[in-house]
Amino acid sequence: MALDYVALVILVLVVLILFYGIIAIHDIPYEIAVKRNHPHQDVLHVAGWVSLFTLHAIWPFLWIWAMMYREDRGWGIDTTGSSDESIAARLSTIETRLADLESGKGV
Repeated sequence: MALDYVALVILVLVVLILFYGIIAIHDIPYEIAVKRNHPHQDVLHVAGWVSLFTLHAIWPFLWIWAMMYREDRGWGIDTTGSSDESIAARLSTIETRLADLESGKGV
C-alpha cells in the first residue's frame, strides 16, 4: 500500500516538472530578446505563449527571430565598413573588366 502512494507522488512530480518545464522552455526566445534589447520583445513574448497552443511548432522560428538581432550590429547588416565611393569604385572596376572581356582583351 505504501508503494502505491510513493508511485502516485512520483507520477505527480513528473507531471508537474514536465508542465513547468514546457512553460519555461516557451519563454527562452523572449529572454534572449530581452538580453539583446530586441525591438520586438513584446511580440516574441506573446508569440511564445501562442506557441504553447501550437504545441511549440512555431518555437524554432521564434528562437531564430530572437537570435537574429543584436544591439551592437542590428540585424547583421554592417553599413559602417562600406561607403558609396568604395561601391562606385568597385563598380567602375567591374565595368572596366567586363568591357575588356567583351572586347577580347582578357584580364
